[in-house]
Amino acid sequence: MPLIQVTLARGRSPEQLAALGRALTKAAEESIGAKPETVRVVLRECEPEHWFVGGESIAELRAAGKR
Repeated sequence: MPLIQVTLARGRSPEQLAALGRALTKAAEESIGAKPETVRVVLRECEPEHWFVGGESIAELRAAGKR
C-alpha cells in the first residue's frame, strides 16, 4: 500500500488539493502498478510564514512577487 506524503505552503484551493491527490494516485498507479484503492495520499499544509527558502519566508517571497 503506497503512502505518498506531500508538504506544501498553504494557499491552494480545495479543488487544487483534490486535483493533486488524484494526480498522485494516478502516478502511483501508472509508475508502479499500484491499485488506486490501495494508494494513500497525505497533503500537509504549512503556513507560508513558517517555510523558508534562502532565508526568506514564502510569505515574504509572495509579497515581493518572487513566488
